[in-house]
Amino acid sequence: MRNMYLLSLGLLLSLTENIMMDCDVGQKKRRGSCVDDNECESELNICGKNANCFNTNGSYYCHCERGFTPTHNFTQMDKTECQDINECVDGSADCGPNAECVNSEGDYSCTCETGYSPSDGKEVFIAGQGVQCIDRIECDDSSVCGINATCHNIPGSFYCICAEGFRLKSGKTNFTESDEPCMSECDIDKSICEDGICQNSKDGHECVCMSGFTNYGHKQMKCTELKCDTFISESKGSQASPELTELVSLMTNSCLGLSANESVRNERFTQVDGKILLEAFMKALDDLLHGGFKGNNHQLSALFNLVENMLKLIGPLLSESPTKRSSTETELELLVKRGSSPPEGDFNISTSSTQFASHWDTATGNTYLGFSTAALLSYKGLGKSLQHFFNHLERQTNQTFKINSKLLTATVSNTETANLKKSVTLTFSHLERSNENHTCVFWDPDLEGGAWSKEGCTTVSSSDVQTVCSCNHLSSFAVLMALYDIGVVYELSLITWVGLPLSLVCLLICIATFYFVRSIQSTRNTIHLHLCVSLFIAYFVFLVGIARTENKVGCAVVAGVLHYFFLASFCWMCLEGVQLFRMVVLVFNTTLRPIYMFASGYGVPAVIVAISATAHPSGYGTNGYCWLNFEDGFIWSFYGPVCAIIIVNVLFFLITIWKLAEKFSSLNPDLNNLRKIKAFTVTAIAQLCVLGIMWVFGCFQFNKDTLAMSYIFTILSSLQGVLMFIMHCWLSKQVREEYAKFLSCICAPQKRQYSEFGSNQTSKSQASKSVQHTGESNI
Repeated sequence: MRNMYLLSLGLLLSLTENIMMDCDVGQKKRRGSCVDDNECESELNICGKNANCFNTNGSYYCHCERGFTPTHNFTQMDKTECQDINECVDGSADCGPNAECVNSEGDYSCTCETGYSPSDGKEVFIAGQGVQCIDRIECDDSSVCGINATCHNIPGSFYCICAEGFRLKSGKTNFTESDEPCMSECDIDKSICEDGICQNSKDGHECVCMSGFTNYGHKQMKCTELKCDTFISESKGSQASPELTELVSLMTNSCLGLSANESVRNERFTQVDGKILLEAFMKALDDLLHGGFKGNNHQLSALFNLVENMLKLIGPLLSESPTKRSSTETELELLVKRGSSPPEGDFNISTSSTQFASHWDTATGNTYLGFSTAALLSYKGLGKSLQHFFNHLERQTNQTFKINSKLLTATVSNTETANLKKSVTLTFSHLERSNENHTCVFWDPDLEGGAWSKEGCTTVSSSDVQTVCSCNHLSSFAVLMALYDIGVVYELSLITWVGLPLSLVCLLICIATFYFVRSIQSTRNTIHLHLCVSLFIAYFVFLVGIARTENKVGCAVVAGVLHYFFLASFCWMCLEGVQLFRMVVLVFNTTLRPIYMFASGYGVPAVIVAISATAHPSGYGTNGYCWLNFEDGFIWSFYGPVCAIIIVNVLFFLITIWKLAEKFSSLNPDLNNLRKIKAFTVTAIAQLCVLGIMWVFGCFQFNKDTLAMSYIFTILSSLQGVLMFIMHCWLSKQVREEYAKFLSCICAPQKRQYSEFGSNQTSKSQASKSVQHTGESNI
């Protein structure tokens, strides 16, 4: 009993001790002491899914398994869940080239792309195992493309193409899977040969052309009509000489031979026939051109037409490209391109002195016959026989021309070359080194039976050695050099450099005379003074600046100054006509106020030049001289007022002559004044004729007309000052007397000179006053 009591007492003491003991977090009481609590065992799934629990002394932590995020430690208190990492998205996967990544929970795997196979033969592999995706050769399976088709392997795939002469009915060219087989062209389209019979062959198909049609020996090309009758008649129609007989006969036999039933031909014969035909053509052309071409323009048109047609005929017969030939009279280069589709890109063919550049689109045209050709034939000496046929151009430009390049014929297989969408480029080397103006021309058979024309051709660039032309049509071409360039004729330059300085001296004498000799000063001589001043400035600027075209702005200024002072000279000449009219008709009012004269003589030209320069500033200055532009009609800003002034003066002079005749027939004429007016009128009319006629020829001078016109203008213009001096000074008795007095004063002793000069001045002053107040009003 006592033992039971002691046992109960011990148990009670033990319980009391446990209740009173307190353990730390992460520990638990065991046998009277605090020990670590293993949360990873005591609480299942404490870290959640896809995470591992790690116990620590007094605590624990969680960490996501490989392939899950986050990658840091956490506990249940953080309320964190492990999420799968998509290695295929974040770029951490490494499957190698030509492979695809496949994500899985916590990991990823690799598969090869379509068209590739894994090197280990397994469909799925893991990165790092050394497995590579290699190309799968689909073409090893002979049935993949079916019959009449060839398989073409490419990395990761393949494609099929129908064999030559076969195609899919749908029109597709490349395919990988198709329910329709590759069929012969003849089975799909019976009309593929066009005017021929389509036959199946091991190569697919061939065309057997009917009579009158040809595919030039290339069996799979379409049959085209040769039209030999039209072809030959066009060449025969304009030829009236047996000189072209051999060429016409050669072309006739060649065309008719090609148009025969081609079932009797074979490719070998056709190729040889093309070479033989080319040699025969160039030999016949040499025979024709040997010694020069002596035919007329109709025969020349026929020759060029024959050459173009023969080159079109021979081109498709040749197998090699390019084909180059050189003979005694000609040089030739010919290109030919064949294929199922039209050729693309640019081409450039040349001879030793000419070049022809264009695009294959131009050579092919809108209809592709299975081939495209381009040919350039250069004539070595034909130009020497054709230094004429320029009438049409000469009438248009008022120039004389000379051929300064080899002639060439450029042609392509395209039959529609009258108006090309893309211009062709032709380059010519000059026969003579020259900086003259060069014009690109072509032979137009429709122009008066045949003549050189520049329609549709422009000069792109020109130097002393070559000219580059651009034309929107094809034909036979050449480069013409303009002759009789005024700027380089030695005789005209000599006349100008001798005559103009002489005129400037004479005009200077006239200006000094009219300004300093008071005894002759009057309204009319004031007009003469400013007329001479205007001509002096105009001719001085002409002498030093007419050819200074290197500076465009300076050249325009020179042209403007010349425009102004030449107009001013005509305006002062018009005032002279007005003054004569007033002296004869308005007897009691014979003077003009200076303000009116200056407004008319200098103000009117200023207004005309200002309006002209504002309306068309580019009209001042050209490439050859510093004058007004003729090409756009701007020259009429000068010739318009000049013509008007000449007409007005003619009317004034006619009225003056009529009134003078009436006064001479009256009973009591004042003969002294009438004779004076008559002399004035004669000199004014002479002045108008000289100055007016000069500028009539001046129009042709600046437009580069005939050399005779240039001589007339140069002589009249360079001696204008001399004529002014003779008419207004030397032929005047009063002026000659003043010259004599002036010379005597210079030659007399100094003392006598001063005394006589004083007395003369007094008498001159009195005479001047008398003449000024009464001399012009006593009619």
